[in-house]
Amino acid sequence: MFIDVDKVPKEGLEISRDFDYLSMDLVEENAVFLQPTHAELKIQKIGEEIWIKGRITTCLSFICSRCLMPFEFPIDSKFDLVYFPEELDVIKEELADDDINRLLYYSRQIDIREVILEQLNLTFPVKPLCSEKCEGICAVCGKMRHYGKCAREGKEFDFRLEKLKIFKR
Repeated sequence: MFIDVDKVPKEGLEISRDFDYLSMDLVEENAVFLQPTHAELKIQKIGEEIWIKGRITTCLSFICSRCLMPFEFPIDSKFDLVYFPEELDVIKEELADDDINRLLYYSRQIDIREVILEQLNLTFPVKPLCSEKCEGICAVCGKMRHYGKCAREGKEFDFRLEKLKIFKR
């Protein structure tokens, strides 16, 4: 869905709709969409600048980094963006360091699907966890720690030496 910058009315645009993305569009490899992404956007044009204020909601399934169990991850995120015309790209060298991160639109259009996907990807945790209290998997037996401790836990055990113990017997 493209927004034509020249056709944005003075009072702005309001968009409220669902977007369907593929799970492979996400930066998180193990994430799966459980519902479509709903976006509510308010688009304003001030001079040549385009201001986008939005809110995205959806629910994804992630794999926990500690216990490897899938869990639901609801997303409710708000964002504010300002886009400038591509002509600023020509004078980018003259801008201050903090101005380099400004967003630019090209060909007098902004791809709203890409804006929402980018904002969605920015909401993901670096290390997805099903809960802060997740203890993960026992490195010795592979049992889930929140179900109880294994018999070998606390004892020194090295899988690399297991074959040598067989030869010793």
